[in-house]
Amino acid sequence: MNKFVGTGVALITPFKDDLTVDVEALKDLVNFQIENGIDYMVVLGTTGESATLTSKEKQLVIDTVVAENNGRIPLVLGIGGNNTAKVSEEVKSTDLSAFDAVLSVSPYYNKPSQEGIFQHYKAVAAASPKPIIMYNVPGRTGSNMLPETVKRLAQVDNIIGIKEAAGDIVQAMKLIDEVPEGFLVISGDDMITLPMVLAGGHGVISVIAQGLPAEFSKMVKLGLERKVDEAYELHYKVAPSIDLIFAEGNPVGIKAMLKKKGIVKNNLRLPLVSSTDNLSTKIDDFIDNF
Repeated sequence: MNKFVGTGVALITPFKDDLTVDVEALKDLVNFQIENGIDYMVVLGTTGESATLTSKEKQLVIDTVVAENNGRIPLVLGIGGNNTAKVSEEVKSTDLSAFDAVLSVSPYYNKPSQEGIFQHYKAVAAASPKPIIMYNVPGRTGSNMLPETVKRLAQVDNIIGIKEAAGDIVQAMKLIDEVPEGFLVISGDDMITLPMVLAGGHGVISVIAQGLPAEFSKMVKLGLERKVDEAYELHYKVAPSIDLIFAEGNPVGIKAMLKKKGIVKNNLRLPLVSSTDNLSTKIDDFIDNF
């Protein structure tokens, strides 16, 4: 499980101007992450616009990342949804041989009870040949997975951790305090990653780290080493860019940043649209002065 301590990145899916998957840009993106110290990568999470990809395109993304990574760092595959039977079948039928874990979002839209969330993850974990990292993001799903529920799920075989993105540092601290030792509590909020790490968390699955991999992964490493002043110096250097990249939604801002860095084109699929000129200018200015 130590392979998931540190900085993970939720990869975007680059698109060409005709909105087909940009395989060469995706290869460049993978190398940019690895060469700048990222510890592991998450493929086909929500940041990857997975909801707008066909099954064939998803397989193309997987094949491209797996081949380019070539076993250099661990990989996590995003498989989630609000139909428990469908998610269970997908984790069972997908070739997960190149992946070290599955990241699975808490059921969205249905707004299940805490017991419903518990039973959902219990079923998915039983179906999965690889370990499950749960993902709590109430701002997107419409329901919050409470620390008491996570504590119960931490006892389930094959569930090894949670990406916690409720944006609530008090809830995160309660979570860290209550789960068993060795159960991973991973930040899903870039802005409170360092406080969560210093409170006993294990790192982050990040969006901003995709654009600033060297700096953000170093901040997390310093936090894990309890080098607080040095870590916070980097936090405050990066922090303004976190507000910028989420100002018009995700992955709108991070694609604008990666375009500025010459790695991808700033193309998204509807219902998402590319960043406004105003936001793009602010992101460009940040990078120019970073």
